[in-house]
Amino acid sequence: MMKMEKSWHEALKEELKKPYILELKEFLENEKESGQIFFPPEELVFNAFRQTPYDKVKVVLMGQDPYHGLKQAEGLCFSVGKEISLPPSLRNIYKEMEADLNIPPASHGCLINWAKQGVLMLNATLTVRKGEPKSHFGKGWETFTDAVIRRLCTRTDPLVFILWGRSAKDKCENILNTMNHPHAILTAAHPSPFSATQFFGCRHFSKTNAILKEWGKPPVDWSVDG
Repeated sequence: MMKMEKSWHEALKEELKKPYILELKEFLENEKESGQIFFPPEELVFNAFRQTPYDKVKVVLMGQDPYHGLKQAEGLCFSVGKEISLPPSLRNIYKEMEADLNIPPASHGCLINWAKQGVLMLNATLTVRKGEPKSHFGKGWETFTDAVIRRLCTRTDPLVFILWGRSAKDKCENILNTMNHPHAILTAAHPSPFSATQFFGCRHFSKTNAILKEWGKPPVDWSVDG
């Protein structure tokens, strides 16, 4: 398992020493040795942390499970490689972004421009077997990403949490509700076709930027190409 970006490693150094981290590493090694293919590629497992260093985070966008199709997952929630056709959830995200900010849908689904501006694009579970959704749940990733959220929540510098769907809402609010914090929380239904009618109209893109401006922080340029 590749090393974390240095600012994140410093922020999580005590967490990374815990026994479950070693167990998680052993699980992934066993997956490799048994010939299991899992995504994203090993060098992209911590891509969200590499693209958005700890001290640069101003927005947290919470996902659930990496895409499980070939060449889809790239370590950023909801994002896919430029050569990959858009997943349905991402199509709906683009529809909402156009309705909210009049930004036309991009021709590709690589959202790295968001990550480079301080949007931590975090999945609850950072790996998945090819073709098997949620196959790496319960192996330690959720404990680790809970620790990431908890560490971010201790910051006095406020963040915007964008939580789409019950899983993201429960995961983050269960932590945020246990502490006094300065952070803003935006919740909506998941953008998947099953719940998109409740997702549309959330206006989270403009609402996030309004909050950031109120805090004196630069807004996010949500256009995918930057």
